[in-house]
Amino acid sequence: MHSRRTFLTRGAACAGAITVLPYHALAAAHASNTFPTDGGEIVVHPVEHASVVFETPAGTIYADPVGDPGRYADFPEPDLILVTHEHGDHYNADTLSALAGEDTPILTNPAVYDMLPEALKARASRIANGESTELAGVPIEAIPAYNLTEGRLNFHPEGRDNGYILSIDGMRVYISGDTEGTPEMRALEDIDIAFVSMNLPFTMAAEQAADAVAEFAPTYVYPYHYRGRDGGTQDPEEFARLLSEAGAETEVKLHDWYNGNLG
Repeated sequence: MHSRRTFLTRGAACAGAITVLPYHALAAAHASNTFPTDGGEIVVHPVEHASVVFETPAGTIYADPVGDPGRYADFPEPDLILVTHEHGDHYNADTLSALAGEDTPILTNPAVYDMLPEALKARASRIANGESTELAGVPIEAIPAYNLTEGRLNFHPEGRDNGYILSIDGMRVYISGDTEGTPEMRALEDIDIAFVSMNLPFTMAAEQAADAVAEFAPTYVYPYHYRGRDGGTQDPEEFARLLSEAGAETEVKLHDWYNGNLG
């Protein structure tokens, strides 16, 4: 019998070789990414760029899984998959098909839902900005994700893309998706763990991100999605410095989302 790891690695061979840490090593490396909840703990596993895996008391949640499915072979199978929007660093139908089980619920914004292959659409739900739902026992809110700055408006037009708030055992987790520091982000309340994008020209600069995070003041924040184009890559350590200078009490959780390769 082939393991899930063997199946995924063989199925993704055409995408090129990768190195995947054994699960126990991955867990040890991410010990500082464990957060107690009322009924257990949330363990955060940064994968790459905008892709994150959460182990939670409600099950295992994949957010924006893309790329070689073998990257996920050492994680538990997903009980829920979230997709924020259609760009290739957030949505890939082949990756979803490889990772999602027959009964795995998938939640997307309406634009992605409309482009899903029929086999995936059969197990998917869509949610628009401002709406809420519950899947796999997790209450979920869709937060608008869009650009504000002239010259960036076409990247993420207002009304199309989602961020998400997940409520898990008394913890509120915010996944920004691709956005600038919108009024909706700044108005967030009682966020325990936030993932905030920052890169140019697609989302925002570190200064903008720090200013927005200082306003909604999550307990913890992960700067992610910080590789940009044409010199637009942002420095998460600079983000942390700016947030501290703003007097924020938020703890910044720094992680190398690109395994040392920002090219």
